[in-house]
Amino acid sequence: MRGDCTNVKLTKIFGANVFNDAVMKERLPKETYKALKKTIDDSEPLNKHVAEVVASAMKDWAIEKGATHYTHWFQPMTGKTAEKHDSFISLTEDGKAIMEFSGKELVKGEPDASSFPSGGLRATFEARGYTAWDCTSPAFLKEDEAGVTLCIPTAFCSYNGEALDKKTPLLRSMATISDQAMRILKLFGSDASRVVTTVGAEQEYFLVDKRFYQERKDLIFTGRTLFGAMPPKGQEMEDHYFGSIKERIAAFMKELDCELWKLGVSSKTKHNEVAPAQHELAPIFATANIATDHNQLTMETLTKIANRHGLVCLLHEKPFAGVNGSGKHNNWSISTDTGQNLLNPGKTPHENAQFLVFLAAVIAAVDEYAPLLRLSAANAGNDHRLGANEAPPAIISIFLGDQLTDILDQIEAGELTASKKASRFGVGVSTLPNFRMDVTDRNRTSPFAFTGNKFEFRMPPSSGSVAGPNIMLNTIVAEALRKIADELEAAEDFDAAVNDVVTRLIKEHRKVIFNGNGYSDEWVEEAERRGLPNIHTTVDAIDYLVKPEYIELFENHGVFSKVECESRVEILFEEYAKTINIEALTMLQMAKREVLPASINYATKMATSINTIKSAVGAANVSVQASILSNVSDLIAEVQEAVTKLEECVSKAQNSEEAKEQANLFKDEVIPAMEALRTPVDQLEGVVAEEDWPMPVYTDLLFRI
Repeated sequence: MRGDCTNVKLTKIFGANVFNDAVMKERLPKETYKALKKTIDDSEPLNKHVAEVVASAMKDWAIEKGATHYTHWFQPMTGKTAEKHDSFISLTEDGKAIMEFSGKELVKGEPDASSFPSGGLRATFEARGYTAWDCTSPAFLKEDEAGVTLCIPTAFCSYNGEALDKKTPLLRSMATISDQAMRILKLFGSDASRVVTTVGAEQEYFLVDKRFYQERKDLIFTGRTLFGAMPPKGQEMEDHYFGSIKERIAAFMKELDCELWKLGVSSKTKHNEVAPAQHELAPIFATANIATDHNQLTMETLTKIANRHGLVCLLHEKPFAGVNGSGKHNNWSISTDTGQNLLNPGKTPHENAQFLVFLAAVIAAVDEYAPLLRLSAANAGNDHRLGANEAPPAIISIFLGDQLTDILDQIEAGELTASKKASRFGVGVSTLPNFRMDVTDRNRTSPFAFTGNKFEFRMPPSSGSVAGPNIMLNTIVAEALRKIADELEAAEDFDAAVNDVVTRLIKEHRKVIFNGNGYSDEWVEEAERRGLPNIHTTVDAIDYLVKPEYIELFENHGVFSKVECESRVEILFEEYAKTINIEALTMLQMAKREVLPASINYATKMATSINTIKSAVGAANVSVQASILSNVSDLIAEVQEAVTKLEECVSKAQNSEEAKEQANLFKDEVIPAMEALRTPVDQLEGVVAEEDWPMPVYTDLLFRI
């Protein structure tokens, strides 16, 4: 099944490794198929007999395609995926092997729940946990050197029922936004029976040559360069963005597309990003849970395919200082099961009352719960990126564009009469088409931008799961819709109530709308005047999850319990501290075992050169060598002083026993000490001879590929 992707026919291979609806319809008895679809579409309980029949058909399909093992594929709080492989083998009484797979094995697994992050929900001696089949996300086959494995997407919960993963609360959030949206749609006379949130997750990443990667301990252990001076050329010429793709990269992208298509991942767009060696992939929209699964598969496949091409894929948010970081743009929308996009304004949005209700709900939700959105995009890597080039600031705001902003102006003024129309686009060349323009421009500096029929949340980190951002979006919008539905259901005059609620919400939450330059210092000052929160770091954001009003929000919608919120706070603090601890220890090792020895050797060479020249020609001018030696020696001393300071800070942080205090020590003391060490090391890189420097530099990593 793995192999050459040359001359493949996309329509033939797309979904070839997926137990999708077409395969189920073909292989399942009609009644079984109908029953399973009822479970998938209408959330009806899964019948045991149905599970047995599905398991048998799934096994036969997988074995025909070469599978020998199956696994419950789940997404623990590490942000990665996890799997335990079991073979289909079973022994008969006479010692022969047969291939079996039961309904029980399909719907339930029992991985060890104490060895994953649990934030205190599971102790070491409390090992039992369960994986439960998410039948709304199709099973698929993974191909690698281990062979072919049937992967069954699952949720992961503790013995006591608490969610230990990212999938379970995502499914809960999808259910609650559907419930609340349907209350409003029924008032508008909709014939829909459920609502789904749809997501398209654009993935940014870097590719570097494996030879250079393997000589950089910082990339190996942390995914980013802890040292590194900028090369003479970075991204300032703006020639890499959308530029011609190098053949080596094109070959990688071709195989990547092929493998993703077989997994049913609709890889649609690929291009060079702004920074050298940076690229982007974008899929077609899918329901939120499938899009989350697909993005996890995308990250895994990027890494796997890169390795086959002698490359390494870097998913860190800021692998290189001084050039663009990487994000994951989460394009989010709401649709009915009848195919109606509830965030589509239509040709005359000022007359589209239903759209205006849902738009007002999103605006109110983002304004009221901005800290939760900020938290959903927070990790240690993203702290280096937010507010820098091509990344939104840490301030949550909404870009609506000219047409919708004009409509809001009219609503506030009490005279909603018209929508701005698009004009024709022409550039004064008769042979070029004269086409209709969009009604508004785009804004790449906005963290939450309306882009025609969806919102693009641009803050999430490139290495993270999109489950978190979509859990937050689904939940906070569900709460806004709940409040609106309560009001509209109690109204005697529905049309007047719609007008009143939309007008009030726009007036109350207009402060979160900003169509200008989100990178400017003026916006930071303006946002503060408006009262918008500016949550700078991950550590500053984490505690918001356990604010009483937010716990009440999650519990009311059945997304998180109080203990699940508390456990995630503990996990996030620990994850942050561990991340910075690993970075600091790596930095210390590189400084002490690579940078200092190499720099001292170079200084020794320079001193030897001076002495040799002087002994040969006593009056020779060695001022240049002496100046270089003095500079290098001074920098070596600075490095050693910074190493000592960093060691002290790390020790202090490590000795802190409370998770929040430890995370704050790493943020406030260790990170500044790391920056202080990086400065003289990067200066040494610019002085020490190239052949003496102990590691590949940015020129190698960014341009030699």
